[in-house]
Amino acid sequence: MERLKDVYNKVIIPEMMKKFNYKNKMAVPKIEKVIINIGLGEAKENQKIIEFAVADLKKISGQQPVVTKAKKAIAGFKIREGLAIGCKVTLRNKNMYSFMERLINFALPRVRDFQGVNPNSFDGRGNFSLGIKEQLIFPEIDFDKTDKVRGMNIVFVTTAESDEEARELLSLFGMPFRKK
Repeated sequence: MERLKDVYNKVIIPEMMKKFNYKNKMAVPKIEKVIINIGLGEAKENQKIIEFAVADLKKISGQQPVVTKAKKAIAGFKIREGLAIGCKVTLRNKNMYSFMERLINFALPRVRDFQGVNPNSFDGRGNFSLGIKEQLIFPEIDFDKTDKVRGMNIVFVTTAESDEEARELLSLFGMPFRKK
């Protein structure tokens, strides 16, 4: 964890100041938070699935997840208002850097036929979204104790003004972007 923070202070700040001509180091973008979300549409039939997903997310993030509930009823999906349909966790500071290091160095290289993450998954405001198809790529998850393979969404929220700045920031952190 400390390694990524040191990399930010010693390597990323000078590189970004040189490339984007920032006047001082406080103007250099940084990662504010990382949000991990698991959507569980199948939880409408079996609420026990929520408990398994929360346990997996707690192992992956090192923090207690929050159960998300439906805001309104949708008859076509058979969802009632207030029904638990997912879980999420927001990581900041130490937990964020620790998770990023595990994701970049251990989890992503374990993805089968991995070519890199999509460099076009920015939202126009400097935030990056990443979808993972299975939670088994994280070393904390035991394959034998997993009830079902679930995917998750990971969002990196940065203070960058543009996608170009955010892409450079994440690539300096070691995010393996796919070559265009």
